[in-house]
Amino acid sequence: RTWLCARMCACVWVDSCWFEIVYYSMYKHIETMAAAVAKGVEAGGGKVTVMRAPETLSAEVLKKLGAPPKNEEHKECGSKDLAAADAIIFGIPTRFGMAAAQMKALLDRTGGLWMKGGLLGKPAGIFVSTGTLGGGQETTALTFITQLTHHGMMFVPIGYGCQKLTDLTEVHGGSPYGAGTLAGGDGSRKPSKLELEIAEYQGSYMAKVAKKYVA
Repeated sequence: RTWLCARMCACVWVDSCWFEIVYYSMYKHIETMAAAVAKGVEAGGGKVTVMRAPETLSAEVLKKLGAPPKNEEHKECGSKDLAAADAIIFGIPTRFGMAAAQMKALLDRTGGLWMKGGLLGKPAGIFVSTGTLGGGQETTALTFITQLTHHGMMFVPIGYGCQKLTDLTEVHGGSPYGAGTLAGGDGSRKPSKLELEIAEYQGSYMAKVAKKYVA
């Protein structure tokens, strides 16, 4: 809990912020990262619900792609869920350097929220998964910021506050835009300890920043 004081000595008692981590994950890379981000949010004093973007592919197609079953503990996210959160962190796998269609489809259905200004002022963060270092670690977040901008959301990058981003002793994902993991060209690589630590940092940092804006 934190005291936030404005002019004229008016003080507001701010309890923990309610976060939603909304992700899409076909092969569990982003889902694993989401768990680390959620751990960080809770460590930073926030409350969190983890939800997944609705699937757009048929069960038949997913089977052919070798996708594992969805985590049923994470309910599908809709526009009402986005509106209910104090802050949102989006977990996005990359498709050709941009957000996967499933995540884009979720935002495409928020026209009603946009009309009402339902997401105005909400802090938002982004973490990603790409096949390679040059596969969209930055462009995925950069191109998704347009979605946040049209809704009037406040994008919160992590900058280089986490020194692990500059660790060159191993190949890893992540950028000043947010945490990231590298899945490898065939998807066989799993999030590393270092990548999960950066994801946890992002959650904790977001929780602390959001408290300054949510009253």
